[in-house]
Amino acid sequence: MKQYQKLLLGFILGIVAGLIGYYFLPQKTYPFMKTFTDFCTLTGAIFLRMIFMVVVPLLVSALILGVYELGKGRNLGKVAGRSIAFTLVLSFLAVIIAVSLTSILQPGVGVTFDKAELAKNQGVLTISKNVEAAKNKPWYQYFIELIPQNPVDSAARAFGGEIIALMVFSLIFGYALSMIVTDENNPLIKMLDTIFNASLKVIEWAMLLAPYGIFAIVFNTTYRLGAGFLQNVAYFAGVVVLGLLIQQFVVYGSFLKIFAKTNPWEFFKNCKEVYVYAFSTASSNATLPIALEAAEKTLKMPPQIARFVLTCGASANQNGTALFEGVVVLFLAQVYGINLPLESQLVVVLMSVLAGVGTAGVPGGSLPLIAILCVSVGVPAEGMGLILGVDRFLDMCRTTLNVSGDLVITKLVSATVSQKDIEAAKSFEC
Repeated sequence: MKQYQKLLLGFILGIVAGLIGYYFLPQKTYPFMKTFTDFCTLTGAIFLRMIFMVVVPLLVSALILGVYELGKGRNLGKVAGRSIAFTLVLSFLAVIIAVSLTSILQPGVGVTFDKAELAKNQGVLTISKNVEAAKNKPWYQYFIELIPQNPVDSAARAFGGEIIALMVFSLIFGYALSMIVTDENNPLIKMLDTIFNASLKVIEWAMLLAPYGIFAIVFNTTYRLGAGFLQNVAYFAGVVVLGLLIQQFVVYGSFLKIFAKTNPWEFFKNCKEVYVYAFSTASSNATLPIALEAAEKTLKMPPQIARFVLTCGASANQNGTALFEGVVVLFLAQVYGINLPLESQLVVVLMSVLAGVGTAGVPGGSLPLIAILCVSVGVPAEGMGLILGVDRFLDMCRTTLNVSGDLVITKLVSATVSQKDIEAAKSFEC
């Protein structure tokens, strides 16, 4: 059985077993289920931690090497420029889809709820606290925090919001190396390449556990929530999923066909293992090692371009998140009966694009930014309590689109950079 089939089987069995457990084996009646869910928690945690523990060394080594190789070939500017251009265009289209669908289908119209009780929701209180902390920062502080004062400390805090600062350090350091290192056998470059390959080896070991880890994660989620977690604001969830599907198959498919001269269905088929993994973990950062391996080995894209675009894209290209943020803000405006004027909708579009670039690539990383966006256009942020029950499922969906977007942009950049430039970069590869 192929790896992606094992992953898919683990995912499906996790849902089926979780639903059976939820409806027929409740923990209060069957205490042994507590032991089983604890064992699943252990299995899932070991699996995810094996991945997360190499994300920082993999990200730093891959990004430094990618920038070094591109800088040596003198085509870093082309690759970076086209990566940014495709990211912004695709994110802009994603938010336009979000605003259009929400305005036409109006999922928030007619939704009723107890506003006072919603405001007491613990999840809302936590988000509100994060919003207050962000609002008290002066605007220039956001730019200052992009440059780490201590890269080692940023690495230690990578999953607490410092990963973009660590990426900025890697970009600067990699480009500096490309300017001063002339010997391709330089020991530092060799060491970084060794770290990169060792990280991939750890990922290989983790993938042996992947089908069981995915089963454990999905089982626990389904057993805890049952099928009911999709019934809460199901129409809203349907609008989000529809938007994600349009972005994936219409927008991405068209760009692959027009700019990369690639059969989009064949491309998507080759990415299926990455999609299953992204959907199961709901984390772009955790999926990065799998995406890198697929880009180089399955999709046969230039390693130096794949390393640069995918490592940056894990945090800086969040099309699915941008689309989700646009739907949420307009949905909540409809729920509260707020008629957003055209200029406010334009603010939603622009801020969703920018927020999609700055969202942490971990589960739930978009929620504080959505709350800030709501406040900026006059929509009560406490309304987010309505979507918390279904957010985990939608997080899995939008993460899949985020990761797919990274791979699509890598393909677009690879196809639009001349072969001469790619060969120039390859000649300096360690």
